[in-house]
Amino acid sequence: MNARVLCIEDDQDIALAVSMVLRRAGFDVVGATDGKEGLRSFHDERPDVVLLDLGLPTLDGWAVLERIRDLSDVPVMLLTAHGLEADKVRGLSMGADDYLTKPFGNAELVARVQALLRRNRSARPEAEVYQDALIELNFGSREVRVGGEPVALTPSEFRLLAALIRHAGQTLSADQLLEQAWSDPLRIGPERVKFAVMRLRRKLSQGDGDGTPIEAIRGFGYRYVVPADRRQPPDDRRLGPVDRRQPRAASSPSGRSESDRS
Repeated sequence: MNARVLCIEDDQDIALAVSMVLRRAGFDVVGATDGKEGLRSFHDERPDVVLLDLGLPTLDGWAVLERIRDLSDVPVMLLTAHGLEADKVRGLSMGADDYLTKPFGNAELVARVQALLRRNRSARPEAEVYQDALIELNFGSREVRVGGEPVALTPSEFRLLAALIRHAGQTLSADQLLEQAWSDPLRIGPERVKFAVMRLRRKLSQGDGDGTPIEAIRGFGYRYVVPADRRQPPDDRRLGPVDRRQPRAASSPSGRSESDRS
């Protein structure tokens, strides 16, 4: 099956040109002309790559990028006439994977899309499973179970939980979580950590958030505390070896055992 590309672009001439170039290169292309339509197409079409213009009607590209990144790790390349370095830095810090300024060459467009697809395939994690008394997390399939029951997490919630579990027992600051779960090196959205943790704690407890293994450390950040029955029991070797042989009968001064004397 050919890779599917979603192009969210309101300029019809550019959208047509991009579509023709990518189709000739063997891609399946789906188009949308504004932000809201683009999000609907993203849900319906499940693309492998998104090409996103920033200057969109109804919902601008920044808002679309943020919502896509909260929902999925699909590669996103920004297509925009804005060549300012600040815009590029902002887009990349919000989770965009690449940035292409208009006008651009056809060959470069195809090469960049192909590079994003290769990078995404190589970045897929190998199957690895974490399990404790409460949570089972599969890093490969991104499935989470709480108390044996499946729990639906958004990609950002999954990355947040994975980061906390990989550093179980350690307190991670909001900045560290932004970098690991949202790829936000400029820390432009620290408030999102607080609300994401609140949502995640509710899902893990399947209730009001009490009793989850995620603790808030006031003034420092958050940490994952492994449930008590997952921790290792005391090492019996500290008590010395246990002699499991049957006790011998007591001997009398004559050398005979008490049983021999009877």
